[in-house]
Amino acid sequence: MSVDVRTRVDGEPALLEPAEFFEVMVPQLFADSNERFTPSFQQRPPRPLTVSVDDQRWTLGVDGDRLTCVKGSTTGTVLRIDAEQLAALIADHVTPMGWLTTGTLQIHGQLSDVLDWWLLLRAAIDGTTPHVNGAVVFRGRDGEQLDLQTSYAPDDPADEMAWFLEQAGYLHIKGMFSQAEMSAVSTEMDLAAPRYFEGDGRSWWATLKDGTNALVRMQEFDAESRAAAELVADERLARIGMLTGDGHVPSGWDGKRVEALFKPLGVTRGISDVPWHKDCALGRHSYDCCGLTVGISVTGGGATSGQLRVVAGSHRALVWPAPSLQPGLDLPVVDLATEAGDVTVHLSCTLHMAQPPADRDRRVMYTSFSLPTIDNSAQVGRQQLKRMADAAPLNTSQ
Repeated sequence: MSVDVRTRVDGEPALLEPAEFFEVMVPQLFADSNERFTPSFQQRPPRPLTVSVDDQRWTLGVDGDRLTCVKGSTTGTVLRIDAEQLAALIADHVTPMGWLTTGTLQIHGQLSDVLDWWLLLRAAIDGTTPHVNGAVVFRGRDGEQLDLQTSYAPDDPADEMAWFLEQAGYLHIKGMFSQAEMSAVSTEMDLAAPRYFEGDGRSWWATLKDGTNALVRMQEFDAESRAAAELVADERLARIGMLTGDGHVPSGWDGKRVEALFKPLGVTRGISDVPWHKDCALGRHSYDCCGLTVGISVTGGGATSGQLRVVAGSHRALVWPAPSLQPGLDLPVVDLATEAGDVTVHLSCTLHMAQPPADRDRRVMYTSFSLPTIDNSAQVGRQQLKRMADAAPLNTSQ
């Protein structure tokens, strides 16, 4: 069982002139992809998008049953980028959401148009297919329909949990840690909080309804909390990293492996409860996915107390990475209500969000496991190596 979908390794970016990309490569990519793309743009016809690169313009559109790229015209939404941004987009170093997050996205029109065409361009470059309704199905090991509300006990068979994780993109393990362990962590969160301050480079803050600033995320918490450091090194947690057989390794290093989050009521400004997104939403999906993000419920999380929500199967679907759910998306949304000591796991390209608490606050810790580093001589798997070769003309390792 593998969740390693990497198709690129880091290297010197390929130098592509904008004219070469839009006038030579894009028409060829569209022609080669037309048959497999037809269901996608029939289900959700993209509106015209003009891409302005420095002083040149090309308009992406649909003519009957084919995608087109026309030089010099200006129609529909206009996206303004420079040649460096274009190269980063082609190489999957960034997405439109990455530009939006950094304040460098320049558009006149609708973000939805940019995201629709990002899906098509990404799929054309990578040899993949944008999601169409009905394409993702959920099957158990017995071939029967998978129950997406399934949760597991810590001692359940690892192969069953791995299968569910690969199919659904997430996992809920009940009672992995004790109430006493979670109480110890909660106490140490309170003790550590005064050692964080705004602008320290290792904490996030939010504004509450009463105008006060509240600490909502403490990074490097395992350096501040003996209880957290012991849990993150615990064999129970290490087993999660071994579920898929991909050789996942703990992200970061001792003292920088855990983030502890306060989820208070009444946040009016700041990032506390993150809306729908993939962890690869800003870029680098083809270099890093799929990592494992592990949430440890210090206190319980339910519908009114800050639970995690996921879109089942979204790790197997090329869909909008953010900022909201793609219109018409047929993949089911699943609520992961937890008790103290429960653990959730989601893949880095599974759509998820944190629901803002409404009646009581929540506390949770997060840590993660990353795929092992690869190089050009490493075995990434037959499928991954073939896709690397197929993408070679636009691969940043070239």
